[in-house]
Amino acid sequence: MKFSLYNINFKAVIYFMALKLLFIFNGYSNPQQVNHLEAKYPIIPTPQEISYGEGELAFKGFHIGASDFKNESDVISAFFKKQGIKESYKGLKIQVIKEQLPVDNPEEAYKLSIDRDVKIWATSEKGAYYAIRTLQQIFRKQGQGGLFPKLEITDWPAFKIRGFMHDTGRNFQSIDQLKEQIEVLSQYKYNVFHWHLTDDPGWRLESKLYPQLQSEAATSRGKGKYYTQEEFKDILAFCKARHITVIPEFDIPGHSRAFRDAMGFETMKDERALPTLLNLFDELCSLASAEDMPYIHIGTDEVRNREEYVEDGFVKQIMDRVKSHDRDLIVWMEGIEVKGDSTSINQLWAQFDPRPGHRFIDSRANYINHLDPFAGMSRLFFQQPCRQPKGDELALGGILCAWPDNNVANERDILKQNPIYPSIVFYADAIWKGRKENKLDYWAKLPALNTPELQAFKAFEDKVIVHRDFFFKDKEFPYIRQTDFQWNVIGPFENNNNVNLKFPVENELIASYNVDGKNYKWSAPKVGGTLHFKHFFGFPALTTEKTGTYYATAEIYSPDDRIQDFWVGFQGWSRSGGRRVGPFPDQGQWHTTNPKLWVNNVEIAPPHWKQPNLGTRTDEIPFIDEDYFFRAPTKIQLKKGWNTVLLKIPQDNNSWKWMFTCVPVDIENNQVKEVNDLKFRTIF
Repeated sequence: MKFSLYNINFKAVIYFMALKLLFIFNGYSNPQQVNHLEAKYPIIPTPQEISYGEGELAFKGFHIGASDFKNESDVISAFFKKQGIKESYKGLKIQVIKEQLPVDNPEEAYKLSIDRDVKIWATSEKGAYYAIRTLQQIFRKQGQGGLFPKLEITDWPAFKIRGFMHDTGRNFQSIDQLKEQIEVLSQYKYNVFHWHLTDDPGWRLESKLYPQLQSEAATSRGKGKYYTQEEFKDILAFCKARHITVIPEFDIPGHSRAFRDAMGFETMKDERALPTLLNLFDELCSLASAEDMPYIHIGTDEVRNREEYVEDGFVKQIMDRVKSHDRDLIVWMEGIEVKGDSTSINQLWAQFDPRPGHRFIDSRANYINHLDPFAGMSRLFFQQPCRQPKGDELALGGILCAWPDNNVANERDILKQNPIYPSIVFYADAIWKGRKENKLDYWAKLPALNTPELQAFKAFEDKVIVHRDFFFKDKEFPYIRQTDFQWNVIGPFENNNNVNLKFPVENELIASYNVDGKNYKWSAPKVGGTLHFKHFFGFPALTTEKTGTYYATAEIYSPDDRIQDFWVGFQGWSRSGGRRVGPFPDQGQWHTTNPKLWVNNVEIAPPHWKQPNLGTRTDEIPFIDEDYFFRAPTKIQLKKGWNTVLLKIPQDNNSWKWMFTCVPVDIENNQVKEVNDLKFRTIF
């Protein structure tokens, strides 16, 4: 009996070993292999459906076997040749096949299979193009050839509009700098570039009907800087080749000082204003067909000054004229509401809701100029575009916006002083993949330790770090892994609006304190590179108190004695509306609320400011070193072993933001990276 049981068990072992081998040889992957391939070849935005196969596919040449989309197959050919990989009939076979895919938004969907060869299926050129963009992300150079992971993907976007906006009315950017960013948009499957062309400081698109719009007298910033009509057409063609639609915006009747100054109109009620604008919109529409430029944006937001007020019917006539050119019309919401308007697309900002029955584009809480490079990425990852899982006939999608309202010293500062590229990468996932729910709790803070939400963020963050190092080596990308940083915080101690009050935390670190009959304990670990105690837009943060004094502490392990670079900050300046809640701190202050930082009981001095004590309304004075991620890092002495870090973060009624950042960073050749040999831990 024992012998027969042994025989049965032995046969079972042989059977399952054979089955396992069968799975391996047929391309089924084990979890370790999948994790390795996903870590090595991360795809952003995350495909709707993906499964990794077994191993990698190496090749030294390539051959386009067949293609139903010649333009797109030419893109992949050019890419391989740029990588030094030659076309050869014996090379990796690539097929691009037209096929109707039964998924949501099939117009932009694709299937991708990489095994012995590469096959792409798509309904349209757009889908084929996105498949090729995915291929480019997962290509790795190996010697004279290349590597791909074996995988199967079926992918489509959750939303039809996935956009990015730049305000070039206030601060002009060159065609080359715009193209650099548009190229990045295309890499992450964005399909709209919203071009804000006019604002108070300048009317940036050449008009041959009214050349005075480009006059120096009408332009208060960037005098003489505007886009010729040929440059405008060049950007349209550049975008079209990448399946990106340009949405041009003439923002009227608000934000119209340059227009009024150029035309000699004291107010927008001048009887010549409306005919002039009608001619300008006619001229704009003449620059491209309705097929190539299907949307026109007319602004209508923030009409707050008497000289901008218009009569009833003014905006309606502009709407009708734009629609007569067979264009879809977009307006800001909140903006001027026009009686009888039932067809305009509402672009939502701040916390405004769409008008019932109107199509809408979501830009709420999506202004990069307000975003901290750390805390802002949590918001972009966890927010749900349009507040629904996927788009429909009304919810068209979302546009990420960059409004660096303040004057800038040079155009590259727009990329240095705003986390443009990290924001594009993080938001790409939400607007393409979609989100099952809106997680407002994490718009201003990361989830708690050991939660599925934090694990989800960390998994995506790992992808971002790979992309940063591969694809942004020569670009501003102020982001390092922040899920390794943990802090205990305590407070807020009541300071009666006196930010100089000291509390027992500064004398010794113990588990709890009793101050004025109230007991205070250190929190459980809080995760993140930047912590908001109270968010300036009211998103859920660590407290609802308006004032008080917080402390934060952690320990950092260093394997040696060293002078370490740190990003340290206590006020995230929004690059908008001057220096909000000024004045800027004086020499010897981190901020006007007098925060402090100690490492191993040694107080760390603030930077020597280049522009101390500036007032709030300093819109025309460019930022230089105000925030941690675009100034020289703070150098801090660390000893070998564990180092104790303590921060004091007071808040009074005069300050807008209650926050801090304190993280070690490695910066070499303007590229930021993690300091991998340092370790964080909490004390309590």
